[in-house]
This record gives sequence, C-alpha cells and structure tokens, in this order.
Amino acid sequence: MLRPQAIFSLYAAALSLLILCGAAQAAPQPITVLPLQAEGGQRWRLPAGEYQGSFSIDQSMHILCEPGAVLQGQGKGNGLIISAPEVTVEGCTLLDWGRDMTAMNAAIFIQPKASGALIKNNRMQGPGFGIWVDGTSDVSLIGNSIQGDASIRSQDRGNGIHLYGVRGAKVIGNQVRDTRDGIYIDTSNGNLLEGNTLEDLRYGVHYMFSNDNQVLGNTTRRTRTGYALMQSRKLTVTGNRSEQDENYGILMNYITYSTIRDNFVSDVRSGSTSDSMISGAEGKALFIYNSLFNSIEHNHFERSALGIHLTAGSEDNRIAGNAFVDNQQQVKYVAVRTQEWSVDGRGNYWSDYLGWDRNDDGLGDVAYEPNDNVDRLLWLYPQVRLLMNSPSIELLRWVQRTFPVMKSPGVQDSHPLMQLPTVDLLKNRQEPTP
Repeated sequence: MLRPQAIFSLYAAALSLLILCGAAQAAPQPITVLPLQAEGGQRWRLPAGEYQGSFSIDQSMHILCEPGAVLQGQGKGNGLIISAPEVTVEGCTLLDWGRDMTAMNAAIFIQPKASGALIKNNRMQGPGFGIWVDGTSDVSLIGNSIQGDASIRSQDRGNGIHLYGVRGAKVIGNQVRDTRDGIYIDTSNGNLLEGNTLEDLRYGVHYMFSNDNQVLGNTTRRTRTGYALMQSRKLTVTGNRSEQDENYGILMNYITYSTIRDNFVSDVRSGSTSDSMISGAEGKALFIYNSLFNSIEHNHFERSALGIHLTAGSEDNRIAGNAFVDNQQQVKYVAVRTQEWSVDGRGNYWSDYLGWDRNDDGLGDVAYEPNDNVDRLLWLYPQVRLLMNSPSIELLRWVQRTFPVMKSPGVQDSHPLMQLPTVDLLKNRQEPTP
C-alpha cells in the first residue's frame, strides 16, 4: 500500500505531465510541418485541406493557399504567428483561433521582426483579433475579409485590424464586420487606410495617439461611431463615407492640424452612450471636441439627428464649403465667443437657410445664425422642448430679434451658399434600410 506522501508525489508528477502536454499542444508548430509544395524562389503552395493547431513562420517566404486550405485554430492561441521579415501569406482561410484578449490572440499575429509582411486576400472568422501588427514597419494588409463572433458582446471581441507602434503600414481594401473596432490604430505614425469597408462594429476606424496618418475612401455602416479620431494630429481624412451609423459619424476628440475633406455622412441615429467615451450621443454627423487648427471643408452631412456639435474650446478651425442638409438640428454650439464659419468670403450650405440672394452671386445676403438664446435654453433644459411651439417660446425669439443686444455668442456664417456644393459626393449614396 502506497503511503500518502508517495500518492501525493505521483499526483504531482501526473499533474505536471498534463500541464507540459497542454503547453506542448498549445505551442505553435513551424509552418514547414504542413505539406507545402515548393514553387521556387521561396514560394510555397499549401494544398486544400484542414490543418489544425497554431502555426509560426520564422523565415522569409511566400505562402499561397489553394482554395479549401484552412488553418483551424481549435479555439486556442494565435492562428498564425509571423516573426521573420518579408513574409507573404495569400489566399488562406483561418478559423476559430483563441479569444483571450489579454494574450492578444489573433488569426495572424505579426511580431516586431516581421517588417515588410504582406497579408493579402485571406479570410478570417473567429472571436479574437483578426490581424494584430505589433511594433513593426512597412506591413501591407490588402483585400482581407475578417469576421468576428456576433454572439459575443462587442466589448469582449477583438478588433478586426489592430496596429500598435506601427509605421508605414498600408491597410487597403479590407472588409471587416462583427468585431469590436474595425481598424484600431494606437501610437502608430505614417500609415495609410484606404478603401476599407467596415460594418456592424463599435467604432469603424479608431485612432489613438497616432500622427501623420491618411484615412482615404473608407466606408462605415451600422457602427456605433463611424470614425473615432482621438488624441492625434496631422490626420488626412478625405473621401470617406459614414452610412447609418449610430451616435457619431465623425468624432474628433483633441484632433489638431488635420484635414477633414470630401467626406459624406448620412443618417446618423441617436443611440446609447454606454460604449462612448464622451456622453451626449444625439446622433451627431460631426462632433468636434477640444480640437483646434483643423481644416473642415467640402463635406456633406445629411439626414442626421444633429449636423454638427462643436464644444470644449474647439476654436481656430476652418469650416467652409460644407453642406448641412435636412438634419433635425443643424448646429449645437455653446461657448463664450462667436465663431465665424466662412473662409475668404465663402461659407457653407444650410438646407434651412431662409435668406435670399438679390445680386445672384451664389451667396446669401443675410448671415446664417443657427443658434440663439432659445437654443441655449433648450440645450440646458431639454424638458423645455415641450413648449417648442408655444407662444412663450415665440415671444422669446421675437424679443431676441428685436433687441439684438441680448444676443449670446454663437455660430455665424456670413456668406452662406445658395447652391449645394457637394453634388459630387452624392453619388453612391446608400438609402437607409426601412
């Protein structure tokens, strides 16, 4: 009969063996264990089939997957880890990798040594991050399809594409849906995001502490914020579309020296603020918070609960040539000094402007002033909206017009446009789903 001490020793040894076996199973296998077919010049073809486990690439090579070649992660770790420079992974399907957000489980994890990686035309579906790029440079992510797990709370999913400490990346033509954020960029400078489609997410594009980046021609749909631009400078955000997003179309939080141009935002709906970093999600096409020295020109904001909200010391911005069309409320602005929203004698188009153009120069003869003391009263005390059409409110507006000395600081567009300046942006407009 074994003594208790011997039984305990056997139990501990068995437990250690199980742990070691589990660790061995979880460790990534070299990609060379798969039946790769050489094509010459460091090019390899992976035949169709299901290959289970986690795999790693530690040498420069080009892997092209045949249709039907699937890397099945079995719910653990990373699907594929790249730790060598100049690696290309093309045409592969990666499924069911791990969901540990702390361990940063991803379908494809690109490590700092993997500069120049090209991830092209792959399909990924799983609960963790799609592609995580960690502290490297000159990576290209092109034409990939990434889908998260919609059954998991969005806060507990990984981001579709996550860049951390990355420089010179090109993120082009990808499709992302049902992840947490579509593309998240943190402390990464000099990168390009172009032509990506981002749907059913928390944030479509999410910038934090990243400078000198370009965001060109992307589309967000049904997100809880289309473009969340935060704590960054020298961003070029042009030609993008936000369609049927919730809370915010474009959110600018401490953005400086940036260009916001030729963007189209429509049908932003009011929603919950539980996931938003800034409260007050009234369905804002454009929200400018503590942002200065930006150029905001030739954008189209339409059919949203609120066209533009500017607050918290957002000053010295160029706001001209934009179109604000059929928003329930065009402008929300509360501050201590009046802002002029026209540049070089040219302002913006306002669909609710009631002025005239007697000399036919394309500019309104009377300034557009969307905010008055009544508006401020409504912002401070929303319950007053119950009296919106009452004689008392009409009396307040009459007093303000009659005695302009009582006028409070607000927005003034001295040269409102009489014709829509953004007809070119109306093409490809998607009508909201009933």
